[in-house]
Amino acid sequence: MQTKPRTKSMTVKTLVPFLALTFGLSWGIAALLIFFTDQVVAIFGEITSSNPLYLLMSWTPGLAGIFLVWRHYGLKGLGSFFRRLTLWRMPRVWWLYLLLGIPALNYIGAALNGTISDPFPFSPWYQVFPALGQVFFLLGTNEEFGWRGLAQPLLQRKLAPFWAGVIVGIIWATWHLPAFLFGGGVVYGSWAIVPFFGGVIAVSIILTPMFNSSRGSLLIAYLYHFQIMNPIFPDAQPWDNLISAIVAVVIVILNRQTMFKKGAGVTEVLMPERDSEITYEADETTENSLSTTAG
Repeated sequence: MQTKPRTKSMTVKTLVPFLALTFGLSWGIAALLIFFTDQVVAIFGEITSSNPLYLLMSWTPGLAGIFLVWRHYGLKGLGSFFRRLTLWRMPRVWWLYLLLGIPALNYIGAALNGTISDPFPFSPWYQVFPALGQVFFLLGTNEEFGWRGLAQPLLQRKLAPFWAGVIVGIIWATWHLPAFLFGGGVVYGSWAIVPFFGGVIAVSIILTPMFNSSRGSLLIAYLYHFQIMNPIFPDAQPWDNLISAIVAVVIVILNRQTMFKKGAGVTEVLMPERDSEITYEADETTENSLSTTAG
């Protein structure tokens, strides 16, 4: 007699508990921060990006994704999930965009915004390192264990990459909305909601072919998220959102054959099977067209 499997593979329906956990926990914490501000401040300090409850709220997409991977696949599956952090290969043009393109677009937006000449915000200068560490390890980046770790691959089982990217972007942007209701201690308080909302959808679309070309790399998604939050860059709101939208349109046009093709995106939540046997292809045609073809 065969033994019944102890694990149950994820399906698109897994998005229901993922979203319930993500929004239930994060918006529940947000309600405490908004309606019981004095009590929260008395216990945890001012509501800034270093407030423990704010940090916990920012971790909820990632924590929900990690929990569900463990729930479905156990510790072994969780290890496979985290090995997606070791996937780093993608066409060189995407690495150029990640490392140089995002900063360039940010400084163009800051120039249009009139903030490019703002003084360096860290004094003494070496305070930039704790700020970089906070963003890299504690803020924003951890969300990717949920957004691109779980939601994007599952949606791409039913939808073309473009539509999966749009839906993840809408969910991602909506999830941020309570942060606009906090006091001035959190950066979103000074930003306009509509441009931010559109900008998040745009960067989600841009990340989609990059994510797929890297075979679902969590490392690439993590670095991408870090770059769009990099504290060294000057404030480029709202122009960076408009520029991101323009870039997203260009990338979709260049990748239209795969962006609108169902089944063209990464669909696995765990590390790709037989990864060592997968040949990585990045020829000149691929690089020049920003191809999303997985290696």
